[in-house]
Amino acid sequence: MTSSQGADAQTTTTPEPKSSDKGRLRGIGYWIALGLGTLGLLMAINQTFNLKFLGFQPLGNSYLYYLIGIFLAAAFLCFPAWSGARNRISWYDWVLAVLALVSCGYLGYHGLTMINMGWEYMAPTEATVFSGILLVLVLEGVRRCGGWPLLFVSLFFGTYPLYADSMPGFLWGNQYELPELLRAHVIGVESIIGIPMQVVAQLVIGFVVFGAALTITGGGDFFMKFATSLMGRSRGGPAKVSVLSSGILGSLSGSVISNILTTGPITIPTMKKTGYPAHYAGAVEACASTGGTLMPPVMGAVAFIMASFLGVAYAEIMIAAFLPALLFYLALLFQVDNYAARRGLKGLPEEEIPSLKETLKEGWPYLFSLAMLVYMLLVMRIEAYAPYYASLVLLGVALFKRDYRLNWTRAKAFIADLTTNVSNLVAILAGIGLVVGGLSYTGVAGAFSRELLLYADGSIPLMLIAGAITSFVLGMGMTVSACYIFLSILLAPALVNAGLNPLASHLFILYWGMLSYITPPVSLAAITAAGVAGSNATKTGIYAMRLGGILFILPFLFVLNPSLILQGDIARILISALTAITAIWLIASAMEGYLYRIGIIGWPIRVLALAAGGCLIYPNLFSEAVGLGLIVLMYVGKGLLNPPRVAVPRS
Repeated sequence: MTSSQGADAQTTTTPEPKSSDKGRLRGIGYWIALGLGTLGLLMAINQTFNLKFLGFQPLGNSYLYYLIGIFLAAAFLCFPAWSGARNRISWYDWVLAVLALVSCGYLGYHGLTMINMGWEYMAPTEATVFSGILLVLVLEGVRRCGGWPLLFVSLFFGTYPLYADSMPGFLWGNQYELPELLRAHVIGVESIIGIPMQVVAQLVIGFVVFGAALTITGGGDFFMKFATSLMGRSRGGPAKVSVLSSGILGSLSGSVISNILTTGPITIPTMKKTGYPAHYAGAVEACASTGGTLMPPVMGAVAFIMASFLGVAYAEIMIAAFLPALLFYLALLFQVDNYAARRGLKGLPEEEIPSLKETLKEGWPYLFSLAMLVYMLLVMRIEAYAPYYASLVLLGVALFKRDYRLNWTRAKAFIADLTTNVSNLVAILAGIGLVVGGLSYTGVAGAFSRELLLYADGSIPLMLIAGAITSFVLGMGMTVSACYIFLSILLAPALVNAGLNPLASHLFILYWGMLSYITPPVSLAAITAAGVAGSNATKTGIYAMRLGGILFILPFLFVLNPSLILQGDIARILISALTAITAIWLIASAMEGYLYRIGIIGWPIRVLALAAGGCLIYPNLFSEAVGLGLIVLMYVGKGLLNPPRVAVPRS
């Protein structure tokens, strides 16, 4: 199963983006899909590096139309219209693919004319007709790749301007006639070819290339060995290997499901073999893979969209996301370590642990390419070029490694992976563009933010709780990118106008949208990991929610305390980081029933540990002092509060 970057793949029972079926792409369909993917990649490289290959250098809007046409056509070939067509490309798929190429080809060819002549407001009849055709194709593409819920959301908000003048109160907006709306959505620059599609065309394709290059050159195997050599010997080593390897790979791929399906078949059986129950092993992998999309340097398409919405360099998003993601992974490591200590679980046998020296000797090019990528993003600030240069390093190194040398088979796999991932993104984000356009053209987005501020009556906690619930609910039926884009328009302005840090407010929305991955009833990551582990999906989801409990707290922490996103005075940042790490250690200890230097703990100390952690996470000198006092009380009074117990190994 192949999944998309940032837009994230799904199983057939969920409303997340679907994956293409490998049995569907064969014969002429396979080669045409590969041809489309190759053409799209070459066009992206030509545009990014301003190569003017064969004198071809389209205007910005023309480039976007060409790219949409290419990858939307590929999406109709890669993704089935219904489950019964998973293993074949039907005649109507070919018709839709041709229509996508023709309609976008027409619009791209007339890109300069539509700007000079103002086609958004008055256009020839054929331009309006092609706009209508493309709009229908976009809706079908978002249905195939994003599911019915996302189609309904796109359709409702996309058509909202048709009846906005009949809506009551703050829902009232500017009204459009159908031809006007077709032109606004397709020819205008705030809808289908708006910010989400611009980000994909200018930035995300390069990072999809980097992820595909990392896969085919053996990067996944290296990072798995690297994590095993570091963590394999410690108690509960397999679970720590899962946390570390999934965090590293997820930070580079930006995709939750592909991460689980890549590392899970290795880490989950190993965890089970060393004593972890199947449901717990699946929960660990689900949480670790989910956190990967929050960990720099890549983070998926949504982080690049966030940078565009905020008008900041992507490097600022990376820096801000680093400490919260680190805290999340530390919480996971604390919990799996405490779980192993409480149950007497051991590490891997020595013969199964690779040498760290040999692992680094063999895999240093992967670390070099990663360091190179981070340097170009943070220091050189060349977001558009960085992933291509890093990919060239990986592919160049592969020439000297017989097992991963780029041959014809791997080249085809590389292009097929790229084609599927980018076509998925393009189909979904073109549909989400209709939501952005509908809210923008009617003016409802600004009115909604004003109403939210009015109803909250200045109460920031009330606004945050309402925002968290809204993000979580929408995350159940929409992709993370779709959820974030929708709420960044409706909710984020209200949070910012209430005086909260803009970057922290946008990260708050992103984190809460991610929670549906590990929270029942949706818990897509947990369901996928349960399938690999052979465990009950609901039980795995419950344990994943428990392990990922820090995610429920972290967004409130950094939105109220911007020092946790590395903004502000360095001394305060260090103090906040130290107290936050101590807090998650205490909360993890309370949840797992084990405290370092004490051992297995009963409810009196578990309650104190939870209370101490709660005090330390609140950015206040008095509460931090109380938290430290409770820590002293636990250790000084451990004999009275916690009579000695003996750890009993059990599964």
